[in-house]
Amino acid sequence: MDDLAMPSATAPDPAAQTRFQSLLEAHRGIVLKVAASYAFHPEDRAELAQEIAAQLWRAFPRYDGDRPFSTWMYRIALNVAISQVRGHALRQRHALPMDEDLHDLADPNAADPERDQQLRLLRDFMARQPPLERALLVLYLEERPYREIAEILGISETNATTKIGRLKQRLRAEL
Repeated sequence: MDDLAMPSATAPDPAAQTRFQSLLEAHRGIVLKVAASYAFHPEDRAELAQEIAAQLWRAFPRYDGDRPFSTWMYRIALNVAISQVRGHALRQRHALPMDEDLHDLADPNAADPERDQQLRLLRDFMARQPPLERALLVLYLEERPYREIAEILGISETNATTKIGRLKQRLRAEL
């Protein structure tokens, strides 16, 4: 999963392929975080990350360069991940806690058992959420504005705000 390979399809425009590769590499963390949030086994994460990269490449000709690439990328990555979860065996395997690729909350050099426990509880909570709520949490933890979260997920800003508020209440109750 460390290498997000460029899908094998040949680009009709070499400049577009170069631009896509550059954007994909610059924003590879989005793909890895989404994959880690929806796939719990290393081989599933790698497969999902590659599928996301392939779908991004297929959709790239329709990308509007006037809009933020990261917003467009999140939308496609989350849609691919949610489709995978709904569609096949990823949900049939045993769920393991998500790894550190989920988000950058953990400082690997810090020895803080209380913080580690809180992170485990957060990962467990996220793993139990339905796909849309998990996507909301990933974007919220990435400190994306509510407006952008709504745009990425195709819901209203009010709906995103309400759902995140409810998730935060449930999370507080569990932690």
